[in-house]
Amino acid sequence: MSSADPTERTGPIRPAEPPVQPGLAESARDLAEGGTTSTALVAGALARIEASRHTLNAFRQLRVDAALAEAADADRRLAAGERLPLLGVPVAVKDDTDVEGMPTYFGCDGVLPPAVADSEAVRRLRAAGAVVVGKTNSCELGQWAFTEGPAFGVTRNPWSTAHTPGGSSGGSAAAVAAGLVPAALGSDGAGSIRIPAAWTHLVGIKPQRGRISVHPRSDAFQGLTVNGPLARTVADAALLLDAAAGPHPRDPHRPPAVDASAAARRDPGRLRIGLALRPPLTLTHNVPHPEVLRAVTAVAETLSRLGHHVEEARPRYGLIGLSFVPRATAGIAELAALHPEPGLLDPRTRSALRTGTRLGGRVVRAARAREVRQHARIGAFFDAPARGGPGYDVLLTPTTAAPPPRIGAFDRLSAWRTDLAMTSACPYAWPWNVLGWPGVNVPAGFTHDGLPLGAQLLGPSRSEARLISLAAQLEDDRRWYEHRPPALSAAGGR
Repeated sequence: MSSADPTERTGPIRPAEPPVQPGLAESARDLAEGGTTSTALVAGALARIEASRHTLNAFRQLRVDAALAEAADADRRLAAGERLPLLGVPVAVKDDTDVEGMPTYFGCDGVLPPAVADSEAVRRLRAAGAVVVGKTNSCELGQWAFTEGPAFGVTRNPWSTAHTPGGSSGGSAAAVAAGLVPAALGSDGAGSIRIPAAWTHLVGIKPQRGRISVHPRSDAFQGLTVNGPLARTVADAALLLDAAAGPHPRDPHRPPAVDASAAARRDPGRLRIGLALRPPLTLTHNVPHPEVLRAVTAVAETLSRLGHHVEEARPRYGLIGLSFVPRATAGIAELAALHPEPGLLDPRTRSALRTGTRLGGRVVRAARAREVRQHARIGAFFDAPARGGPGYDVLLTPTTAAPPPRIGAFDRLSAWRTDLAMTSACPYAWPWNVLGWPGVNVPAGFTHDGLPLGAQLLGPSRSEARLISLAAQLEDDRRWYEHRPPALSAAGGR
């Protein structure tokens, strides 16, 4: 082939992009207007999930017959004129979430009994009309920033199947990024929504503690874990948040209601934003990857161009990790102790169980008691100048310090080395779990070889509306939803 041949390709051939699947809000609107049927949407989702089983492996369990029956019922209700926010729309939930009649494996191997009732979040999704098509893969007990394990295999990133989608909500992230479902519920105890959202080019919302119930595991992981949405757009994430939000009568955390969808349509006003590129103090040397710094700095420049005041800042995190570790390991120990076959657990899980048992009781109570002082110290970042603070409205940081790791990067590591490697790659997200405050991952672009990166917008207590409004403004400008992963026929990734 001569150099003058117009068909010559000098770079790698990019696979064709798959057809665009409708998002959550678009699906709900099409159903209400009669443009499609729930049966068609649910059957299409199930077919895409099955077709991607050997490339992505996003789902642990499917509800094929039940979901199709619920879709047929939704079609009858729509034809009769009934309208609900998500009536007939297919969604997915994470493997840590109770769905009546299905085991809640939470990434574990073994035989577990089916749940006797829906979790409160699933109950609310059903009440909004959603059809739960299945449960997505999670690493074992949600501990790691990758979604791999002997119980289910390897969940892969649709942007590059050689790389992880992150964890622990990696299955939910992979499913949404690939267009298998329009949105999915995840959970976040140390960044487990925001990290996979960053590594799969999604919007991921970690809401205020208690915004979406975690019942029947109320106060999950000693108050660190919350449920939240993953979606391709801010409006879709807000819609799923609104549908799932609300407390169970026995929940200990009950923030006042927020209208996330209204916030997504509202201008945020001119905000004072602190850019913090330096992560909290940990036991690892956390140097952000140059491409992460480039991407997050570009987000900061966009915010400045949109009229916000953006400047570098340094929140006073203090030794917040001393509170996180006892709470996290105690949470793992509490769940691991319930497993009927503990010998099937990963050796790293059994190590965390031993550590959590030692750090339980008085130590974990002391760690939780420090939260009030941590709120005051870190909350001073958001205090008005009249109260002696710098008056920031939002904190902007990288979501992760590194691009998505390759599949198998954490294989054969000890528990200690796994924790060190994860902390080095993901040092930014977990402090907000200690505080219980909201954060939103927004897509921040890509590495030179096409791997997604994210930035997180963080706020003080109960600030979801402001963060969602700001994320929607960024989305209008950066239009990240126009970028989609390559067709899954490119098995093997880069």
